[in-house]
Amino acid sequence: MAFSSSTTLTVAYFSCLNTFNEISSPLFKPPKLPLFWPWEKVKMGPLSASPMGFGTWAWGNQFLWGYQESMDSQLQQTFNLAVENGINLFDTADSYGTGRLNGKSEKLLGKFISEIPGQKQVQNNIVIATKFAAYPWRLTPGQFVNACRASLARLQIEQIGIGQLHWSTANYAPPQELALWNGLVAMYEKGLVRAVGVSNYGPNQLVKIHDYLTARGVPLCSAQVQFSLLSMGENQLEIKNICDSLGIRLISYSPLGLGMLTGKYTPSKLPRGPRALLFRQILPGLNPLLRSLKEIAERRGKTIPQVAINWCICKGTIPIPGVKSVKQVEENLGALGWRLSSDELLELEYAALESPQRMIQNIFQTR
Repeated sequence: MAFSSSTTLTVAYFSCLNTFNEISSPLFKPPKLPLFWPWEKVKMGPLSASPMGFGTWAWGNQFLWGYQESMDSQLQQTFNLAVENGINLFDTADSYGTGRLNGKSEKLLGKFISEIPGQKQVQNNIVIATKFAAYPWRLTPGQFVNACRASLARLQIEQIGIGQLHWSTANYAPPQELALWNGLVAMYEKGLVRAVGVSNYGPNQLVKIHDYLTARGVPLCSAQVQFSLLSMGENQLEIKNICDSLGIRLISYSPLGLGMLTGKYTPSKLPRGPRALLFRQILPGLNPLLRSLKEIAERRGKTIPQVAINWCICKGTIPIPGVKSVKQVEENLGALGWRLSSDELLELEYAALESPQRMIQNIFQTR
C-alpha cells in the first residue's frame, strides 16, 4: 500500500502526539502559552504596553473601596500575578488614597515593583501611568514638576512612563489650564516622564491640548476617559474618533462600570458603601445589556466581565479594570487571548442602546 506525503505527515503527527501523551505525568508540565504575544503589545508613543492594564484606585481608598492596611500582602500577590502573566501597565494617581493615606497607591506600587522576584529587566519593563491632580494651589509649571518629583519618590523609580493631567480646569478655572499644560511640557523636557497624557478631557479640550503640545514639540501619548458598554455616549465615541485621527491611544477606565457590568449585582443585591446609591439608580435599566453579556459569555465559555473588557479591547482601547484581589486578576486575565466577532460586537452595542440607563459621566470631564 502506497502512502502519500500528506498521509506520512499525518501518521508522524499522531505518532508524536501519542509519545507526548505517554510521557505526560504529574511531573511533566507542558509549557504555558502567553495570554498575548510580544507583537500584540500596544504602542503608546515610545512605550510598549500590554493590551490590558490594571487600575489601582482602590489601593489606599477606604471611603469607596474599603481599603485596610492588612490588605497589602494580598495586593502584592495581586500585582505579582499580573506581572507574571505579562501585564506591564499600571495606572495610579498622586491623589489616590484617602485622608492620611493620600499617595498610598503610588507607595504600594513602588514597594511592589522594588520587590518583584526575578530579573531586573522585568522591573524596567513596567509602565507606570500616574495622574497629577489639578489642585487649586498648583498654579505654576514648577509646582507640577514638584508634584512629579514627589510621585517619583513614592514610586521609587527614576522616570515615570506616562505623566498625565488628572482632569482639566477649563470648566471652572480656565486660567489654570495653561499652567497644567506647561507643567506637562516641563516634566517631559526635564526627562521626568517618558511620555505625557491626559485624563477626563472632552473632545474640544483634547484637540486644543494636542495642538498646544505638538507646537511645543511634546507628543500627546494617551487620553484616559470613562469608556465601556455602559458609557457609550456620543461624547465618548467622538473622543475615540479624535484619538484615532491624531494617533493618541485611548485608555478606558471603569470598563466594568464600577462593577455594574460584572453580573454580580442586582437591584436587590447591592455593594456596600456609596456605590449602592448609584447602582440602585442604574441597574434596573440594564437588563437588555446584562442579558446579552450573559448569553455571549455562555456561548464563549467566558464570564460576563471578560466579555465586557474584551469589547473595550476590540474597540481599540486599553482597558484598565481595577483590581484588589488575586481572584479579580485571574478573572480579568481571561479577557485576553481571544476577540469578539463583529456580530457579537454589534449585538452588545445594540443591547447597550436598548438599555435605558447610562453611567453617570465624570463631573470633571470637559466638553
